[in-house]
Amino acid sequence: MSIKEMISEHPQVGADYNEQLGEAIKHAMYGAAIMNSCADACSAEPGDMSRCIRLCSDASDACTAYYRIASRRTAGNVTVIKSLSEAVIIACKVCAEECAKHDNAHCKRCERMCREVVEDVVKAHEGMVEAA
Repeated sequence: MSIKEMISEHPQVGADYNEQLGEAIKHAMYGAAIMNSCADACSAEPGDMSRCIRLCSDASDACTAYYRIASRRTAGNVTVIKSLSEAVIIACKVCAEECAKHDNAHCKRCERMCREVVEDVVKAHEGMVEAA
């Protein structure tokens, strides 16, 4: 099953399907799960991981809001999607920077996912037009 196919099949999308936005939505969905899992794994690590837990949780929540709102294509609300994309970019950059400080596998994976999300959301943000 593909979220990108689901969006492209929407009656108000059709030939106007935005591949960059579809990819950003897909990565935000995966990112939300990875970041949430990293926050949970951090809670099992020795020492104070509270900052990493917080930043992973914030990035996960930002990604969740983004993919849920951006995947709704009826009467597309481009202004809100673009605003959310800015929040996702900031939250994921901050999360990636924090995870990069840790040597455990889950933080390394989360860091990579955050950077992928940022890259895709930036492309989608730059490619969106007000009528999309």
